[in-house]
Amino acid sequence: MKSKGHSSRILLTTSATLVVFSIVLWIVISQFFNVVDAPVDSSLEKTFLYYITIVIILFLVLSLFTVSRVIYHFTKPVDEITRVAGKLAIGDYKARASVSEFRDLGNLATYINKIAQHAQETQVVRSMEKERLKTLIESIGSSLIMLGRGGTVNLMNGVFAQTFNASSADSIGKPYKEIGLPAAVEQLIENVFLTEQVHERQIRLERQIDTLNLTVYGAPVIGRHGNWLGIIVVFHDITQIIQLEEVRKDFVANVSHELRTPVTSIKGFAETLLDGAIEDPVISRDFVSIIEKESGRLHSLVSDLLELSGIEQQGFILNLTEVDAAITIREAVELVSVKLAEKEMRIEIEDPGELKLEADGGRLMQVIVNLLINAISYSKPKTVITIKAKTVDEFVVISIADEGIGIEKEKLTRVFERFYRADLARSRDSGGTGLGLAIVKHLIDVHHGSIWVESEIDKGSEFFIKLPISQHSNSAG
Repeated sequence: MKSKGHSSRILLTTSATLVVFSIVLWIVISQFFNVVDAPVDSSLEKTFLYYITIVIILFLVLSLFTVSRVIYHFTKPVDEITRVAGKLAIGDYKARASVSEFRDLGNLATYINKIAQHAQETQVVRSMEKERLKTLIESIGSSLIMLGRGGTVNLMNGVFAQTFNASSADSIGKPYKEIGLPAAVEQLIENVFLTEQVHERQIRLERQIDTLNLTVYGAPVIGRHGNWLGIIVVFHDITQIIQLEEVRKDFVANVSHELRTPVTSIKGFAETLLDGAIEDPVISRDFVSIIEKESGRLHSLVSDLLELSGIEQQGFILNLTEVDAAITIREAVELVSVKLAEKEMRIEIEDPGELKLEADGGRLMQVIVNLLINAISYSKPKTVITIKAKTVDEFVVISIADEGIGIEKEKLTRVFERFYRADLARSRDSGGTGLGLAIVKHLIDVHHGSIWVESEIDKGSEFFIKLPISQHSNSAG
C-alpha cells in the first residue's frame, strides 16, 4: 500500500506540473496578440486560440498518458521490491520479487530473492534444531530448568513440571524464587550465580503422594563468545538407587543377624563341650543335638540364599512342560504331611478336576510346598488349611487359606521381601529362614504370573497365585 501511494504521488506531481505548464503556455500564447502591434482579425485570433487550445489539450493528454506509463513501468519493480522487503522484515521469508528487465532493478530483485531464500533455509534449519532440542529436553528422564541472566525462567521440561507440580505457561518469565522451588535448590542457584561455578547436592523432596531423593546439578551457561547466558539446573531422580542401597544394607544386616544366631550357638556349645561337658553323656548328647539343629538351620539359610540368588540371575531358565496343577497340589500335600501330623492339622482340597498349564513342574511344586509350610508354621494346632484351584479366562488361580495368626493390613505388601517377618517372635519359633515367600514371589514372576495375600488378624491368611495357561502367548503379549 505504501509503495502504491509513492507511485501515485509521483504521477500526481508530474501531472500537476504538466497541467500548470500547459496553462502557462496557453496564457502566453493568448497574450501574444496583445503585444503584437499589427492589427489582427478577431475571428482569426479566435480560430488560432481554438486550435492552440486543442493542441495543448492533446499534448497534455498524451503527455499524461506517456508519463503515467513510464512512471508505472519504472516504479512497479521498485514497489514490488519494497513490498518483498517489507515482508522479509516481518519474517515472511517465502516472499519473492519478480526480476525486472531493467538491469539495475533486475539485479536488486535477484539479490533480494537470494537473501529471502537464504533466510528461509536458515529459518527451516533453526526450526528443525529447535524441534530437536525440544524433543531432546522432553525426552530426558530428569527434570530440567534453564534460567536467564536475570534469574527468570526461560525453559522447563515436562518432567520438571510434573515433579514440582508447576505449569510451564505460568512459570516462564517468572523469577525462580516465585515458582515454588525448595529452599536448598534456591540456595544452590544463588551459589551458581555468585561463583559462576558448577554446584551439586542431594535433596529430599517430600510430596503428598511420595518422597523423592534428587541430585541437583547446577551449571552456568556460557555462550560461544564467552558471554554469560544464564544457568541450567538438572534434577536426577536417585530414589530407586537410594532404595536399592537401603535394601542392600538391610539384606547384609539381616543375613549377618540370621547367620550370627546359629553360628554363635554352634560355637558356644562346641566350646562348652571342649571345656569338659563332653565327659557327661547326657549333656554332651543334648549339646550335640542343639549343634545339629543349628547347623541344619544354617544349612537351610545358605541353601535358600543360593536358591534366591540363582532365581534372580538373568540367565535363569524354566523347564517348561505341560503340568496338571491338581496333581502337583496333591503331591505337595504329601510332602508336608509330616509337619501336618506334628500340629494335628489337616488340609482340605476342593477338587478342581484337571488343571493343565504350561509351567516348570518342579518350581511350581516348590512354590506350593513353600506356601503350605508357611501356612502350617503360622497356624494354630488342629486347624484346617483349604486349597482351591480354578481356571479364570487364560489363567489358573490357586489359593491357600489358613486359620493362623493373620497379618496386619499395613504389612501385607512387605511379606514377600527377603527376611521380612510380620510377627518376629512367632517367626523365630517357626524355624524359617525368612526367604521362603521371597523365593515364591520370584518363581511366580519368572512364570509371568502374580501373587498376593489377603488376611485378617486372628482369623488367618489366604495366598493367591495367578499363572498363565500358556507361557508363549503371555510372553508375546
